[in-house]
Amino acid sequence: MEVRNASNSRDVKHYTTERLREEFLIQGLFTKDNFKMVYSHIDRIITAGFMPVTKELKLEAGKELAADYFLQRREMGCINIGGKGIITIDGTEYEMNPRDGIYIGMGNKDVTFKSVDSNEPAKFYVSSCPAHKEYPTVKIDITKAKKVPCGSVEECNKRVINQYIHPEVMQSCQLAMGLTQLEPGSNWNTMPSHTHDRRMEVYMYLDMSEDDVVFHMMGEPTETRHIIMHNEEAVISPSWSIHSGVGTKAYSFIWAMCGENQEFTDMDHIETKDLR
Repeated sequence: MEVRNASNSRDVKHYTTERLREEFLIQGLFTKDNFKMVYSHIDRIITAGFMPVTKELKLEAGKELAADYFLQRREMGCINIGGKGIITIDGTEYEMNPRDGIYIGMGNKDVTFKSVDSNEPAKFYVSSCPAHKEYPTVKIDITKAKKVPCGSVEECNKRVINQYIHPEVMQSCQLAMGLTQLEPGSNWNTMPSHTHDRRMEVYMYLDMSEDDVVFHMMGEPTETRHIIMHNEEAVISPSWSIHSGVGTKAYSFIWAMCGENQEFTDMDHIETKDLR
């Protein structure tokens, strides 16, 4: 498990491109029969990718959590962005088709991941944060997610927000998670920009070809920076940072939030003319 410290906004404005990427960009989430975890001290969120191909992978705590098992004091969400897979939770199997999501509450001890077909392996994208109460496991396929249409063709940001882990869909302690899909011809997300001091966020961009990128905007509204993102890479957004992006083509992204509250509309909006 890779551990990253929190970053101060006053320092970030002086970062080079490479330093910015070292602090906030997460690469290599999906490698054959392996997993990668990044533990951020920003609200103690863990971002992970599991890609079982020929063997089953187990969710383990590691010494960084000082816990008997991963979900002893945590909750987690997972969305499968690959082929069909199976998650087994304390002996109960859950079939995970492409774009299926699942919430796994605190207290579940044994969690494993496997693919149904090694030629089309599953890719399990995981977000986890501290929890204070046990809530039941809930599987949420994309048809059960709450759909929130946003944007317009004229503004190049027509999209649908699929809310998987959200108070209007199910209960969790603090984790919120979903998938936003841009329509063809749209390439901007989360504009006009906003921050939310009461929670942080992680984006993972997907549905991009090898030749396409997203320019992810971050930083304080008057000290913006950008990170160039490739397919299936994630980026950490502190609560003081904007988080917007523009792609060379339409794309999708998974967002995960944790912090003080779960109010999706609790945002501090910034007028585009005030960005610097």
